[in-house]
Amino acid sequence: MIKKITCNNGLRIVSEHIPHVRSVAVGIWVQAGSRYELPEENGLTHFIEHMLFKGTGKRTAKQIAEEFDRIGGNINAFTSKENTCYYAKVLDHHASHAVEILADMFFHSVFDPIEIEKERQVVLEEINMVEDTPDDIVHEYLWREMYEDHPLGAPILGTEETLNSFTKDMILSYMEKHYIPENVVISVAGNIPEGLTAYIESLFGNFTYTKSQDSSAFATPVMKPIYTENSRETEQAHLCLAYPGLAVKADNIYSLVILNNILGGSMSSRLFQDIREDKGLAYSIYSYHSSYEDTGILAIYGGTSSKQLNELQSSITNTIQTIIQNGFTETEVANAKEQMKGNLLLGLESTNARMSRNGKNELLYGKHRSLDEVSETIDEVTLVSVMDLAKEIFSHKPAISIIMPKNADH
Repeated sequence: MIKKITCNNGLRIVSEHIPHVRSVAVGIWVQAGSRYELPEENGLTHFIEHMLFKGTGKRTAKQIAEEFDRIGGNINAFTSKENTCYYAKVLDHHASHAVEILADMFFHSVFDPIEIEKERQVVLEEINMVEDTPDDIVHEYLWREMYEDHPLGAPILGTEETLNSFTKDMILSYMEKHYIPENVVISVAGNIPEGLTAYIESLFGNFTYTKSQDSSAFATPVMKPIYTENSRETEQAHLCLAYPGLAVKADNIYSLVILNNILGGSMSSRLFQDIREDKGLAYSIYSYHSSYEDTGILAIYGGTSSKQLNELQSSITNTIQTIIQNGFTETEVANAKEQMKGNLLLGLESTNARMSRNGKNELLYGKHRSLDEVSETIDEVTLVSVMDLAKEIFSHKPAISIIMPKNADH
């Protein structure tokens, strides 16, 4: 059972007690991601995520790491386009200590200028690492072009130019705007010790900031069906296509999930069977959907030799046309629904997964549906609803991003 506490300052605490485990996962979820950034702030959300690990008034970065090692736990964080999460997983009897460290990082990070300079170099290397990974960067190029002039298309890591401009004052100003109580959810799952949620409330339930975030970041982006091609020192050509998808709260979002699964989300999917198994054109071929507050995409990725790129692209197009003309089968839809329900249940066997699910649900929806309710909604998806959505999505011209090996022809 999921319990929710709304503190006096508007911050929410959601907890799920799981008595048969020995761990507790705690996550601080902040509704602040790269899409909230001004152009000159691009990458600042992610940089702040790094800096919260670099020392507080009473702990150095090394001491933060050592304290978690000492209690046999782990701590980490991530930044996405719409939120940031700082999370830890520890044995149940160390839960309050983990919460205290997280609170210390959240409220008392010092943002030492020396540490800012060092971490600037670390993130720059992270950017270089992505640039050296063509099957990653091809997606970045796609987003940059199809959501041009909108922060949703900007890279989460930022650029070397913006990274070099970040200062302590910029960090503090950004946090005052976005790290406000109503934007924060603390999610706890596991064998929660008695009094832990009250302790969390005592640490997080009273802070306030006077500034409010700028809602202009949520101007709905318009996806452009662009074509972009770049070259890299790489052995393969990399292809990514994107079609307009659905926002995360869309009524037929589960039809999209089923569509994606049948299209390219599993080993039995149409793309995997057509492109890899039947034609041997690619080792990696898949589809995915990304859904946000007000928009979304359905994307397809494939990697192959430059000589086979045209064949790969035409094969993907043929697979889509076959789907539109002949449809899916009832068996495909039934199998996809069972796989989805299986993935949902199997994915919630860890306390980290439970914590993540509850934190995201609270941020997105402000409510929590049981697994039975979600399963019932999945079961309500029909072949007709999936095919209607497929015809709508694939009626649009896709955005296309390609990375070619240098000096290759296609």
